[in-house]
Amino acid sequence: MPLLAYWTHDLSPFLVRFSDNFGIRYYGLAYLLGFVGAWWLLRLYHQRGRSPFDGGAIADLMTYVILGVLVGGRLGYFVLYQAEAVATDPLAILRVWEGGMASHGGFVGVTVAMWWWARQQKVSMFRVSDLISTVTPLGLMLGRVANFINGELPGKPASVPWAVIFPNNELDRGFAQALPRHPSQLYQAALEGGLLLAYVQWRFWRTSAVLRPAQLTGEFLIGYAVLRMIGEVFREPDASLLFGLSRGSFYSIFMIAAGLGLIGYARRPVSPGAPAP
Repeated sequence: MPLLAYWTHDLSPFLVRFSDNFGIRYYGLAYLLGFVGAWWLLRLYHQRGRSPFDGGAIADLMTYVILGVLVGGRLGYFVLYQAEAVATDPLAILRVWEGGMASHGGFVGVTVAMWWWARQQKVSMFRVSDLISTVTPLGLMLGRVANFINGELPGKPASVPWAVIFPNNELDRGFAQALPRHPSQLYQAALEGGLLLAYVQWRFWRTSAVLRPAQLTGEFLIGYAVLRMIGEVFREPDASLLFGLSRGSFYSIFMIAAGLGLIGYARRPVSPGAPAP
């Protein structure tokens, strides 16, 4: 197919721009909408009798989760993908306006935040993580859509009719014209976001999975990891490979292992009278 037949990405990363590098960005708006959506769902769970945490507890929990996402995602980006850059320029971590977040790092940050909050509230961390697992895909979906709007993290070269030309893509430097590529950001939004959200919501509302603390968390981790690895097939690696795998796929292997461990923990025999986990 001739290059002129492909759509050329020309979307602005700003919803409203006040200057060249300052304004309301879609990426920031995606985070905001993801947190608001999570808060709304958690309130709905309580109203329908599916969660013991009321509005005040949810607001407090969301504060911890937001900090976990932002700190974990930012640190994870440099530790997992840009370790060399932070070694030569440590202040790069503070330049958040330049972008750079890692979902795997965000998961670690949220895990620490949930553990700390649950410890303070003297409640089971797994009951908290099961609830958070059911709302996380919404934020993942919105974040991937924002990646597409920004024209970042594009896919591998492709000849499919829906391929997109990303003219500002650094991967195409040296070519006379940018190559058409898979819009892998949208693939990942549909897989890690939409499909996974539908699954965990079905499990939460229509099955007894919530009665086994850690079950939903384990299923979420496995689901995310598998769907992430599928998406990585179409995505151009944004860092060097590890053992022949993209870093997103390599790190996802550990999530599968953790998910299997949590499901095994949730299904262990519990003696009568034992305290709830």
